[in-house]
Amino acid sequence: MPGLGEKARYASLRNRSGTKGTNSLSGHTFRHKSAGAFGPDLAKKLSQLVKMEKNVMRSMELVSRERMEVAQHLSIWGEACDDDVSDVTDKLGVLIYEIGELEDQFVDRYDQYRVTIKSIRNIEASVQPSRDRKQKITDQIAQLKYKEPNSPKIVVLEQELVRAEAESLVAEAQLSNITREKLKAAFTYQFDALREHSEKIAIIAGFGKHLLELVDDTPVTPGETRNAYDGYEASKAIIQDCEDALTNWVTQNAAVSSKLSTRARTLSQRRKNATRGEGVDLSHQDQPLGDRESGLWIPASEHQGNGYEEEEDELDAPSTVATETRGREEERPVAA
Repeated sequence: MPGLGEKARYASLRNRSGTKGTNSLSGHTFRHKSAGAFGPDLAKKLSQLVKMEKNVMRSMELVSRERMEVAQHLSIWGEACDDDVSDVTDKLGVLIYEIGELEDQFVDRYDQYRVTIKSIRNIEASVQPSRDRKQKITDQIAQLKYKEPNSPKIVVLEQELVRAEAESLVAEAQLSNITREKLKAAFTYQFDALREHSEKIAIIAGFGKHLLELVDDTPVTPGETRNAYDGYEASKAIIQDCEDALTNWVTQNAAVSSKLSTRARTLSQRRKNATRGEGVDLSHQDQPLGDRESGLWIPASEHQGNGYEEEEDELDAPSTVATETRGREEERPVAA
């Protein structure tokens, strides 16, 4: 979190967006229409989803940068106000800046969800050739039976079709298994990230309201002088408490819990083995797939196939829109 009482801490914001580039919102329509226009039929719809999620990430990244600039200008505006308003707006700027930082971090974790979904698309693309081969042999057999019903090639092709169908069955089974695994992993990443982000935003909002209590909004008559402001130490303590709450937040202590009703829990139990009558209780699937506290969380930058730079591959439409690499700056305001 930025250092307290140092308005110059926001000066670096003017240069922060240099490595990320300018958000190209005008390219969203083009990318949305062109996504999935090329490549195997099986992967087209998912390719479009991956492209749309990329647009969502770029929009969130823009919001993050603008939120930080809002923090800067709130602090600048408050400088010319009375002591209490000046101090509180300065500290509110700190909190809003932190929201921008959290949004920036959320984009990284959202990208991990998107990359995992993208891996399903790649698997789907690898299955398409086996489907095409099976269909091609089937068409050849049908054509020969129509033109040359007694052709010896029919027997050979039928044997090839048996092998092609066997290969296709294996590929389809792998696709089915991987799709389910990756789907659950991808949305676990997203929901864990959403949960942490939302809870931390709620923490900041709560401490922001505590700051507002330091502003004396009692009406005064013309010529009347307000009591001298003495809340500087209190505002600093509130900011420190907020920082401690954010630092110490862990999933296990989340304030919001999603508990299933008895009916929902019963309906969500599925039979795993009809003979033994074993079931799968989904009511406890609230646990995160991996988090920073457990050391199992994989940073988005280390995830294979991560980043915007890999979007222009054989399954994506060629684009004239400049690609944007998501960069992570090391520069962060130093706490006082």
